[in-house]
Amino acid sequence: MLVKTFGSAVFGVSATTITIEVNLSSGVNFILVGLPDNAVKESQKRIVAAVKNCGFNYPKQELTVNMAPADIRKEGSAYDLTIALGILGASGQVEQANLEKYIIMGELSLDGGLQPIKGVLPIAIQAKQEGFKGFILPIQNAREAGIVEGLDVYGVENLMEVVKFFNGEGELQKVYVNAEEEFKANQGKSDLDFSDVRGQENIKRAMEVAAAGGHNIILIGPPGAGKTMLAKRLPTVLPPLTLSEALETTTIHSVAGKLGREASLVSVRPFRSPHHTIRDVALVGGGGFPQPGEISLAHNGVLFLDELPEFKRTVLEVMRQPLEERTVTISRAKFSIDYPASFMLVASMNPCPCGFYNHPDKDCFCGPGVVQKYLNKVSGPLLDRIDIHLEVTPVPFKELTSQRNGERSEVVRDRVVRAREIQAVRFTGMNGMYANAQMGSKLLHSVCELTEDGRTLLKTAMERLGLSARAYDRILKVSRTIADLDGSEDIKTEHLAEAIQYRSLDRDGWAG
Repeated sequence: MLVKTFGSAVFGVSATTITIEVNLSSGVNFILVGLPDNAVKESQKRIVAAVKNCGFNYPKQELTVNMAPADIRKEGSAYDLTIALGILGASGQVEQANLEKYIIMGELSLDGGLQPIKGVLPIAIQAKQEGFKGFILPIQNAREAGIVEGLDVYGVENLMEVVKFFNGEGELQKVYVNAEEEFKANQGKSDLDFSDVRGQENIKRAMEVAAAGGHNIILIGPPGAGKTMLAKRLPTVLPPLTLSEALETTTIHSVAGKLGREASLVSVRPFRSPHHTIRDVALVGGGGFPQPGEISLAHNGVLFLDELPEFKRTVLEVMRQPLEERTVTISRAKFSIDYPASFMLVASMNPCPCGFYNHPDKDCFCGPGVVQKYLNKVSGPLLDRIDIHLEVTPVPFKELTSQRNGERSEVVRDRVVRAREIQAVRFTGMNGMYANAQMGSKLLHSVCELTEDGRTLLKTAMERLGLSARAYDRILKVSRTIADLDGSEDIKTEHLAEAIQYRSLDRDGWAG
């Protein structure tokens, strides 16, 4: 007897429906075909134990299981439940009438219980698009799938519940999550706030400018100056996620298996902070069976690289293209996968190996040329993609003990949102462009026209401070953002002056 059940395979951030065909014939063999990996091949042992421990009979005949389409590699243990239902259906222990109306996924424990799986959200979206009635999956993942409207989602705890459901002997509880209500209820929740940071008002202002224009930023300063503390609070002043951005972000985290149990929708901007020992594959994504990397997990949020020069140079260089394209392509012999990677890069570093170069109170013990050699660990092309370079100095004791509270994140965020709204109008009709940091050279010079006084100021600054040519475009972009924050249509000299001070690393003689 031939029975069909349906599962799904995730490639990139989209899913492909997989048909599980189970045929029962004379013999005593188990044949599994359709490019399964080792985890799928091992499913037989789990299925046999689960079926028997739930009180069903495992057929003592030849079982042929085909996973179609046969030219797509199947990975993982999520097909256990799909195959088990097919076997029980082929042996007459499960009614077949409704099996083909559902996507069925789940990893089986030996006692018949179900373990959570990855990639639930894209699977649910694909199931709805293909007209399936429902999706049966482990109860731990049910809320994640429940945000897809128009699809009956059933969270189950064990194999027995699923068999009773198809045999008409029991009911399953539908799981429904109101995505908009869930999103609004959790939007903007954070335990961090800009008001937690004492002093550093000039750095907070620079972070506000970076958030308003989507600019990448690097903080240079000694240990304990507050670089990490400031970086962690940047997401709190970014514009709140839109519902479509939340769905995009949730899909990526779902594919990577980073959503917690009982989670549904990612409602706050992600903040990813990988250790400097990370490898390039873990940062940009990839592997034998590709998975999203840290830059994709930071999509619509912030990627923080602490102690930037300590990262391997090869790791840093692979970020150059994603920073420009805002997507990363993983290519293999038979396929290629695109992962979104639109993030703000925030980097921090000590100014030298000992950490005290340019420190107001402590002496630097690094020898001649050591500071420049340390800075050269970060390549020019990567620095060229960072708009704001800022020196962070230690906070004086007087400010640390001050009882005066700084601005709360929500106050700063309101100004950032207003500036982003101005940019949204400016870039209307330009697909994928939403912030000043994304402007190319041609658009930059039409949007950032300077007055005669402004051109004179910029010329003088570049000559006296020894600013490099690459600093020119960056200053124009940042000054345009500062003008947007000020609500000004024109870039004034004070806007240019503020932007010029945000290019520390471009100044001649900065590193001795």
